[in-house]
Amino acid sequence: MGTVGDKQSTLNVLGEPMEPCSLKPLTGFYRDGYCNTGENNPGIHAVCIYATAEFLTYSKAVGNDLSTPKPEYNFAGVKAGESWCLSGPRFVEALMNDKAPKIFIHATHERMLELVDLEVLKQYAIDL
Repeated sequence: MGTVGDKQSTLNVLGEPMEPCSLKPLTGFYRDGYCNTGENNPGIHAVCIYATAEFLTYSKAVGNDLSTPKPEYNFAGVKAGESWCLSGPRFVEALMNDKAPKIFIHATHERMLELVDLEVLKQYAIDL
């Protein structure tokens, strides 16, 4: 993987240039709309999910509250129907609990392949 500053290459899990995950709300560790990752992102926010009410409820219950607004961080909260860059380990946790959300594979960073097999990711992809 190449590096641009702290950001690592912007290829998706299919080896293609990454597509944006969400510009509204603005997502990504770098708040650039992409699920880019790098050395300063130990949580590996690399998987672009499609948030559902069920997933947001589950995520909050396991200590990752994505839906509550946090104005002090300029965070409006994720709503059902929106896309969001989720932490790779949180996605793996949801997989293990049979609660994993659907993903946009073309907007999911190749680093997710360190955590989840491509064939598994394809099973959750809604943009294939």
